[in-house]
Amino acid sequence: MKFERMKFDFKQSSTQGVLELYIYSEVSGDGYDFWTGEKIESETSANYFREKLAEFPDVKQINLYINSPGGSVREGYGIYSQLKRHPARVTAYIDGFANSIASVIAMAADEIIMSVGSVMGIHNMMEACFGNAAEHRQVADNLDRMMEGNRKIYLQRSNGKLTEEKLAELMDAETILTAEECLQYGFCDRIEGQVSDPGKVEEKVQLMNSGMAAQVKYFVNLKQQFAAAMEATNLTSPPPAPEEKNLSTFLSALSKGGKE
Repeated sequence: MKFERMKFDFKQSSTQGVLELYIYSEVSGDGYDFWTGEKIESETSANYFREKLAEFPDVKQINLYINSPGGSVREGYGIYSQLKRHPARVTAYIDGFANSIASVIAMAADEIIMSVGSVMGIHNMMEACFGNAAEHRQVADNLDRMMEGNRKIYLQRSNGKLTEEKLAELMDAETILTAEECLQYGFCDRIEGQVSDPGKVEEKVQLMNSGMAAQVKYFVNLKQQFAAAMEATNLTSPPPAPEEKNLSTFLSALSKGGKE
């Protein structure tokens, strides 16, 4: 079964020293082909990001365009760190959704610009666990520790405009923040694109919906492929997943707006 492959797009701008970088997909690590058992190298992983970024050593300005439902926390943290320490100036443009770990990636930018109507989704990390009570408690404790670092990223970017208590409240509620709210909390620096033409607004909405539909199709096909492989091999339980959580959890999360 063949399905659409998503990837990050790196494009050298016509302006010298400027890199145009598009994160218009779900952030994920490497996976496996359940038919062949072969490794599938992700083109939306931190490692792929590192390799592509190395192809542009003389970049002075990175324009980062984001329209993503989120994805893997581990991969997203790697991308965030790479952007944070890169010597180039980074400007992030939120074109539609910067949900979940995609919002964390945006926090690495020197300047964040949101389009009118764009949103950021923030929430607490999620993890799947199979085991006894002690193992479940350990996973919960680990999530609490990881969330401490997660909140620090947002608070650092907020620069005093948001208290840790308010941030925790927003994340507990799995909040979708408007561009205006992001400006208020320090998660963006300005809002651009006050479009008066309703046709242009509709065009942008259709473009975002098309991208999300392609992602849903990708994961539905992957789930069907996985189910067929299990039936063919007569498995009673799935092989270990390469990511922190299983596919059904991610699909459920995606339908809610892109959980990490």
